[in-house]
Amino acid sequence: MKTKNICKFGEGGSSGRLEIHNFVLESNKDITTSVTRTPYSRLFLISTGSGEVNIDGTDHSVKMGSILFVFENEAVKMSDGIDECMYISFGGVRASELLVRFSVNRINRCFDELEGVIPLWRESLSRANENNLDIIAESIFLYTISRTSGERQEKCDVISAILSISEEHFTESSFSLGDISEMLGYNSKYISHLFKNKMGISFTTYLRDLRIKYAVSLFDYGLDSVKNVAFLSGFSDPLYFSAVFKSAIGISPKEYKIRRTETASNKEKSIEKSEA
Repeated sequence: MKTKNICKFGEGGSSGRLEIHNFVLESNKDITTSVTRTPYSRLFLISTGSGEVNIDGTDHSVKMGSILFVFENEAVKMSDGIDECMYISFGGVRASELLVRFSVNRINRCFDELEGVIPLWRESLSRANENNLDIIAESIFLYTISRTSGERQEKCDVISAILSISEEHFTESSFSLGDISEMLGYNSKYISHLFKNKMGISFTTYLRDLRIKYAVSLFDYGLDSVKNVAFLSGFSDPLYFSAVFKSAIGISPKEYKIRRTETASNKEKSIEKSEA
């Protein structure tokens, strides 16, 4: 298979500063689709294609313009849809300080919509040599990690808006991710991907859990009609509500009501006995 790999190495550096170990353009899928474990941390930039990057068993959706931080000794494997990536292997105390400063960690490691840095990476990689690799790669690393600050804040603001809108409208049976997309002016696929990437669950699952938790609170406050609780919680079909409730809680709404009544009765008897 014809590839156009470029790999340039530096001498590293002493602890206390940013250490650059290599600056690589990788297009050989025999390498990217195999499990790789590195002793260094790496900053990846997806330059062509899209797909999944599996890091220690967890998939992360990426596309052209995504950057992804992989930390030392983590196992990495890319899906076949990723045609080309570039990365900088780094380390040192300065790198650790920067990761903390920009809140980059194993939970917050993936950032999208950075296609604008791809030409800069390519041009810089083509100019790098033994004498200037440390300066060029450090500059690219610093510039790229600085871009995550605004990206992270925007994403956090969007997530906060999604949560706020959901809290206000989840009891409406017609409420969906599409409504949020219209309110915020974002593409629904982008919203869906961003939510799952940041929250760890799909928006559909989040909305379902939000409605079920509210239904439980209604039962706990004394509502007895399964039909009414279903409607008040945002479910238009009581039968579907019962099925979702049992799947989430482990028992049907009727069984939950019976157990709640029995628990309340036992508490009353216990109080009466202690007062006697």
